[in-house]
Amino acid sequence: MEYQPIVDEGNRTYGMTNPGYMPAAEGGPALFAPPATAPQGPSAPPASMFDSMPGYEGTVAGGGGGFLPPPMPTFPVPQPEPGPAQPSWNIPSISEDTARAAFVLFASSKCCYNSGPAKDGVITRMDAFNTYRYRLETFTESRSTEWSHEPYRGQPVDAFAQPPPGPWDVPAKAPTFFVDDQQIMKVPYTSSTKPCHVCVGMGRRPCKDCAGAGNKVCWVCNGSGFRHGDDRCQHCSGRGRENCNRCQGKGSMQCETCHGQQQLLVYINLTVKWNNNSENYVVEQSSGLQAENLSKVSGKELFRDTQYLVYPLVGFPDPTVVNAAQRLVHDHQGKYSRTSRILQQCQTIELIPVTKVTYSWKGKSHIYFVYGNEFTVNADDYPATCCCTVM
Repeated sequence: MEYQPIVDEGNRTYGMTNPGYMPAAEGGPALFAPPATAPQGPSAPPASMFDSMPGYEGTVAGGGGGFLPPPMPTFPVPQPEPGPAQPSWNIPSISEDTARAAFVLFASSKCCYNSGPAKDGVITRMDAFNTYRYRLETFTESRSTEWSHEPYRGQPVDAFAQPPPGPWDVPAKAPTFFVDDQQIMKVPYTSSTKPCHVCVGMGRRPCKDCAGAGNKVCWVCNGSGFRHGDDRCQHCSGRGRENCNRCQGKGSMQCETCHGQQQLLVYINLTVKWNNNSENYVVEQSSGLQAENLSKVSGKELFRDTQYLVYPLVGFPDPTVVNAAQRLVHDHQGKYSRTSRILQQCQTIELIPVTKVTYSWKGKSHIYFVYGNEFTVNADDYPATCCCTVM
């Protein structure tokens, strides 16, 4: 709609206005009816905007089509084989010197800890509580699809040139095993052009700030055209309205969806995700050290088995580790094969050294723990602490 200047009998121009303009009483300011609310385009593309593609009938826009289960393999699946024989490992207990050095380093890292107990405490007993940590990693690939669109600027249009490849037939980059990654790509032979559903193919939309009028009520005179009696408003030259800064008085703006191109390239996006699904089991030990502390340290790797599908652990001397391994292997292979393709599995066993140190200081007995390859220390009952205040 084009807006025309309105001129009254006194030849005063009140500027661009809409058909809602109402002339004022003689000698009074111009009156403007509020502009109509700008029409809003659809927020989501209509279903009719997307073509029916064989093999992608369940694909929708925005929410994806869900994870697509992989097809049945066309070749025999390799059967898991028992892992290598369990070697004999013997990790010696740490010495008193090592335990004390770790304790001193721990105390010196705490601003509120007096170093006396660590340096002068007398070690009276050291107990080893080595424990096992079993870890199963299942590396999977999953695929999902969704309709997408972008402004059309001459990109190739190939829909219906030939049937598109299936979601699991589209080649993807070779993954790095056990590292999370993602790749998004257009499915070949699904791209077509459609009029933009937001601006209905016009390339522009009514300005939201002025609702398409191109002007707004003057904020200085509040639309009256005058200030302080009969003084004409200098900001709007007595019009009562001012041009909209957002659209520079045009009343419309470039469509944010098609960027003024009027058409969209519509296609199916394929998202390929690689995930490393890891789960740990730590054998309970009676040292008194909380199990969550062990998750922060490393141990000595005793066993590693990497295959397409691993075989449940057999022959390990600790039956709780064997039972945990059998349960996790069964759970992973059943759980992840439903919605994704298992590419590789890896099971490891670590021996985490834990030493409980009992020491005497000022006639009282206390304990601390040294654990992991890092000789990490835990001492919840450190007997010489003070309160520090940060100014």
